[in-house]
Amino acid sequence: MLLKLFGLCVLAGVLVASLMLPAALGAGAAVNETTSAMSRMSKSLQKARMPLTTKVLDRNGDPIAYFYDDYRIPTPPGKISKTMKSAITAIEDKRFWEHNGVDWQGTMRALATNVSSGSVEEGASTLTQQYVKNYLVHVAADSKMERHDAKETTVARKLREARLAVELERTMSKEEILTSYLNVVPFGNQTFGVGAAAQTYFGTTPDKLTVSQSALLAALVNAPGALNPNVNPEDAKHRRNMVIDRMASPDNGIRITEEDAERAKKKPLGVLDPLGRPPSSCIGAGGSATNGFFCTYLRDYLNRAGFSDKELDQGGYTIRSTLDPKATKAAKKAAEAQIPKRSDEAANPMAIVEPGQDKHEVRALVANKDFGNDASEGQTAYDIVSKVQPWGAGSVFKIFTAAAAIQQGMSPYDEIPVPAEYTTHAFGGGKAWTVHNAEGVSPGSRTLQEALATSPNTGFVMLLEKVGLDNAVDMATKLGLRRSMTEVDENGYSLEEGEPTHAEAIKQHDKGSFTLGVDSVSVLELSNVMATIASDGKWCPPTPVTSMTDRNGDPVGLKGQSCEQVVSPHTAHGLAQGLGDDHKPGGTSHAAAKEAGWNRPLMAKTGTTQNYRSAVLVGATPQMAGAVMTYSTGGSPEGICVNGSAPPYQCGDSAGNLYGGTIPARTFYPAMKKIHEGKPVKQLPKVRGD
Repeated sequence: MLLKLFGLCVLAGVLVASLMLPAALGAGAAVNETTSAMSRMSKSLQKARMPLTTKVLDRNGDPIAYFYDDYRIPTPPGKISKTMKSAITAIEDKRFWEHNGVDWQGTMRALATNVSSGSVEEGASTLTQQYVKNYLVHVAADSKMERHDAKETTVARKLREARLAVELERTMSKEEILTSYLNVVPFGNQTFGVGAAAQTYFGTTPDKLTVSQSALLAALVNAPGALNPNVNPEDAKHRRNMVIDRMASPDNGIRITEEDAERAKKKPLGVLDPLGRPPSSCIGAGGSATNGFFCTYLRDYLNRAGFSDKELDQGGYTIRSTLDPKATKAAKKAAEAQIPKRSDEAANPMAIVEPGQDKHEVRALVANKDFGNDASEGQTAYDIVSKVQPWGAGSVFKIFTAAAAIQQGMSPYDEIPVPAEYTTHAFGGGKAWTVHNAEGVSPGSRTLQEALATSPNTGFVMLLEKVGLDNAVDMATKLGLRRSMTEVDENGYSLEEGEPTHAEAIKQHDKGSFTLGVDSVSVLELSNVMATIASDGKWCPPTPVTSMTDRNGDPVGLKGQSCEQVVSPHTAHGLAQGLGDDHKPGGTSHAAAKEAGWNRPLMAKTGTTQNYRSAVLVGATPQMAGAVMTYSTGGSPEGICVNGSAPPYQCGDSAGNLYGGTIPARTFYPAMKKIHEGKPVKQLPKVRGD
């Protein structure tokens, strides 16, 4: 304590000397900065470009997430209550309105008080000096080392703060300095500035702060950790009441009455529990259980567009997203109705994308599971909706073979042979490969449209021979499986240097089973495939952003891929027509469509992998596209059994009975029916021959 007291005395003496000898300050070896450098820092302090909170809104303008390092809400002087200004000046710098940045009278008074008491009883830094320090620590510093240096108690640092404080007093008004201070000072609980503090502790705005609330916030500035009102309420209240007494003191620049002070001291702390500071992530934000998967995709999308995590956490952007609360609620309800969120047996993610000629907006990304870190509560923080999953989509991949055939001149009304069994030597290096149809699929020639609805394996393997594997794989990439085909390996994992892409590996291995959908895929990209078909063959990147503005409200441009006409409208229309019977009698999803009361034209396709570990339904109207994937979870996944309305369960690979027409279809149709409420009924495009 004696050493600390001695150090403060030395500092006080140096500061007083610095005020008396300003010329010496400019040349003093203790301050290793040039005048121009000080001028630049002074201008930076005036601008005070602080790290700010980025806010993410849904398409209706309601917040769904916040990104920040320090929670801040910048507040102009006219929006800060008089009581807050009274409280902070009363307790931190009662001569604020009189001094010129460094209060030499206060410095000498503090020196005398500390010496006489034999302990550190009183500080001497003015609000202007504190603003300089807080700015250097919490705004200018980019690393722990810089923050440490900015807080270190040294003569050089104190001299720099003093010089900057005096400079600021010459270039900024008192009101501007006070506002800047109140916007940068920490109030504890990762909260900086009075705007964020008012929200965090009281759920209000700075202009509505009462005497007792203002006093508590001013009290916290002294020691935010030790005076945490939810941890140490008695100490916080004692300090608050001290502030209130100072506010009523005759020498306070903005004084309150004794009567107001007495009433304020009798009030409870009134702090929110839990605090009103929103979490800084996709986990825990309002609605995060439902919106977290979308939030994660949006953040990844912005990273790819060139915005680093640091920029997002400090930039103060306002992002209007494409998330549709109605679609999200409907999809979440449908997904969870089929598989309970706490199920350890299976997951049920769903993606909704709106087709369009100039953009494909992502409307909903949900799952039966909530988004979060508590697995016991049915949560996961792994992105199971937009990331590539190590599960196949089954016969959904027959879409790409059909698309390649239509592009080469085939009509959806042309017939293809469908034997009960077929052996081919066209794939896998010429080795014999025998294919059978799924149970219930009878042999016999049928149109391509009928084949897409009934999904015979033999017919599509024969068709793949005709159109060429490479052409079918390229079609999958064109229509929408961009990341699934070009950014992961054949197992769905991130590419290592020199490793072939998923698409390249399929071609190299001459993998005829591609058309049967055994390969890893993204649920979101499957939905966007259907959006591409519904958009007359126009592919657009699935975007989660409608608009983005910076901290000043100016528009921010986003770098991204442009839309592409990947197949002709004729090919897209033929494919849409070919996929138009799945929900009708005889189609693989007819039962689920009928149960949901589906009554609109729809293009759709179901798929199931060989061991019943995953199943998919994709579908689209001209207004909205969607995809559902149900898959087995856990360390040793098995085939899934579906038994009436009971939750599905793992039952071994040979006993499973999961199909795209069961859980995925039962999720898809109720969700899409709700989403389409109020929308006009639109017909699918027609092609000649119907």
